[in-house]
Amino acid sequence: MSREPLFAGLVVDEQDQPVSTAYVGGDPCYVVDDEGFKRHIPAEKVDRQVLKRMRELIQGHEDILSEQAAKMLGQDDIFSQAMLKEQLKNIDQQFEEVLETGIPEEARAYLGMTGFQISINHHGDVLEVRQPGTHPSA
Repeated sequence: MSREPLFAGLVVDEQDQPVSTAYVGGDPCYVVDDEGFKRHIPAEKVDRQVLKRMRELIQGHEDILSEQAAKMLGQDDIFSQAMLKEQLKNIDQQFEEVLETGIPEEARAYLGMTGFQISINHHGDVLEVRQPGTHPSA
């Protein structure tokens, strides 16, 4: 598991209030203020829910996503597209690596600037993932 919550700074509670982070022992947590009671939710619980939703958005769209990613990278050839498509098909393995290594601070800042946001309740259930250019996923 990552040393910090993957989506630190991108999570809000049901009232759209920012959720802080903390550690219980060495375990990263999101901290939801539940009317003054600070609920510490294991980050892995929330992070895996978000990654699952991302996987659901990717599945079935690997062709177009790999084509567009190759164009964005300036690698618009069939070999690059095939490599990207294969990585998208094995997205669970990619997500496990992200859980281990974390998301760089710069990437989280960029996600925040684009409007990416996760809403959770005080139990740690993901209520919504707001992504730029898409309809909210509930």
